[in-house]
Amino acid sequence: MFKTLVNAFKIEDIRKKLIYTFMMLVIIRIGSQLPVPGVNRDYFAAWFAAQNNGAFNFFDAFTGGSFSSMSLFALGVNPYITSSIIIQLLTIAIPALEEMQKDGEDGKEKIQKITRYTTIVLALIEAVAMTIGFGNKGLLQEVSFINGLGVVAALVAGSCFIMWIGERITEKGVGNGISVVLLINIVSRMPDDFAMLYQQFMNGKAVPMAILAAIIIIAVVLLTIVLVIFLQDGVRKIPVQYAKKMQGRKMVGGQSTHIPLKVNTAGVIPVIFASSLMSFPGIIMMLLGKSGEDSFVLNTLSQQNWCSLEKPWYTIGLLIYILLVVFFAYFYTSITFNPLEIANNMKRQGGFVPGIRPGKPTSDYLSKILNYIIFIGAIGLTIVAVIPIFFNGVFGASVSFGGTSLIIVVGVVLETIKQIEAQMVNRHYKGFLND
Repeated sequence: MFKTLVNAFKIEDIRKKLIYTFMMLVIIRIGSQLPVPGVNRDYFAAWFAAQNNGAFNFFDAFTGGSFSSMSLFALGVNPYITSSIIIQLLTIAIPALEEMQKDGEDGKEKIQKITRYTTIVLALIEAVAMTIGFGNKGLLQEVSFINGLGVVAALVAGSCFIMWIGERITEKGVGNGISVVLLINIVSRMPDDFAMLYQQFMNGKAVPMAILAAIIIIAVVLLTIVLVIFLQDGVRKIPVQYAKKMQGRKMVGGQSTHIPLKVNTAGVIPVIFASSLMSFPGIIMMLLGKSGEDSFVLNTLSQQNWCSLEKPWYTIGLLIYILLVVFFAYFYTSITFNPLEIANNMKRQGGFVPGIRPGKPTSDYLSKILNYIIFIGAIGLTIVAVIPIFFNGVFGASVSFGGTSLIIVVGVVLETIKQIEAQMVNRHYKGFLND
């Protein structure tokens, strides 16, 4: 990885993209420290510290601590993620959106525009609900319409700005912008989390117990990272043979290749979508100004209560989480990978899978293999996510990052590195052709 980055910095255009991405991330961290005008940050920090709902920790992790400190980026990219979930679900129910999804780059741009507008609406709803719900309880320094309007405007503007930064990173930087924003936000919280783990399990303990605790924490983190790497790099290769044909006076074709089907086809999207939906009810209760601490539903949906020895019945939420991850793995793959289109393209180019007839039989074969792979990938994702959740539940290690966060961090880093390598290879090919 480090060798790839060093080599990338030697190439001028890629170096500019890396620097551009870094500067955008610096802007995000600066914005995360700027307070919303007219807000009592001490009140909100005290309120947040008193909450036991894991949805708030998850929400705060995705905002890089901006939510608990009530900064300009307090809403983060969460409205955008929720908007993406809503729009992609609607592509199944609304034929017009489904046609847009299939209409190449133009269709994707239209859906992206709809997603942006939906993000603004959701950010506005969240900002208004938060201001009204907490305004009379101490959030606003001065309870007035003008002050409340200013807080709402600042929160919505911050959410829109961070969405714009994510899109600019995708366009002019490296990696998927929204994923990179999530990455830097989650990583920014990890030093505080490790400090808390030290205070909870090592500080003041006997040396052997402290060493054992440190080994267990490091082993869990490393095991999760290694499993994510294997999951992200796992590929099922479908052999493809191209028939020989006459082109002019020459015989062309006849070469063998393969279709690489990733085991984790949907990447980190299923865990992001599933975690967002699980935390959504708790966030709604917060926006309404209610804690919901005694609510069975909210406690069941909270990751902090899963695998708890004292209240094992809340682990039902873990089963719901696993089902959501599997569902979104199949759903996201179904809208990004079309076996019928690939089979038809292969048929037009004279390609075929050995032992399988071209056309629909090839499409059915690819669908069968894909369904099997998606299931393995989804189960792998849930195993990786459950490992930290299990240790958090059994040992009470309450941190903002967990299996979901580690999957996002490792997955985004691997995907970004691969994109950099692809750009380097593409540049070398262009240079060779120009010479």
